[in-house]
Amino acid sequence: MKILMCSPEFYGIEYEINPWMNKKIKTDHSLALSQWKKLQQIISDCGAKVELMPSVKGWPDMVFTANAGLVFDSKIILSHFKHKERQGETPYFKEWFLKAGYDIFIDPLKDKRIPAFEGAGDALFAGEKLFCGYGFRTDPHFYEEITFIPKEKMILCELVDPYFYHIDTCFCPLNEEQAIWYPEAFTKDSQQRIQDQIELIAVKEEEARHFACNAVVLDKNIILPKNCPEISTTLTNMGFTVHTTEMTEYIKAGGACKCLTLRLD
Repeated sequence: MKILMCSPEFYGIEYEINPWMNKKIKTDHSLALSQWKKLQQIISDCGAKVELMPSVKGWPDMVFTANAGLVFDSKIILSHFKHKERQGETPYFKEWFLKAGYDIFIDPLKDKRIPAFEGAGDALFAGEKLFCGYGFRTDPHFYEEITFIPKEKMILCELVDPYFYHIDTCFCPLNEEQAIWYPEAFTKDSQQRIQDQIELIAVKEEEARHFACNAVVLDKNIILPKNCPEISTTLTNMGFTVHTTEMTEYIKAGGACKCLTLRLD
């Protein structure tokens, strides 16, 4: 199992593109680095190999590698970021994936007509099913571009709470059959569609706002931020090994454990 991460060398709140971000509330660089390293260590201790993407000055959100694209069978669908503040990340991610031997399935740098899409921040696999988030960052029409997944395996999920602007902030598959979620982040219609597809464990609002659903799942190991005691206990009782770690400096930007990682296989 391989996970892509990017050093937070140039991470910071330099703009505001979601409700969590406030340029007046600065990040503590040394604390952000130690929190990132702790997450990296836990991932390694759980048996996954961490691949590193070089950070680039001027692109502070590159640390959130989940948004680089969507990986599927050695192919990469590169993200087409909605906001100009992140669009400059794509050439660097493209270069990394090409050097790593991935085939680029969809490349917004070559095809400008591609609608907005923000990678594994908005598209999550549970077995063969792909839960497709949209509403704030990703255009629902983008999913028409994905031709290698049967349409009946793609579940469109509309987000309605701007604090949960990517699906990975409010929904996390644990395996093919189960997921944790914060239902109020979705429209009623989307809630029903999701409930029809997978067994769900609800996270209460307080813990959802601590990014409980922004978890990294490595087989029976689950990594999520601290201050989420109820869902941690629930997951432990389900047979998972739960690892909690501080994510305060990344929550300031609207991200946490899952946002800082991209699963490569």
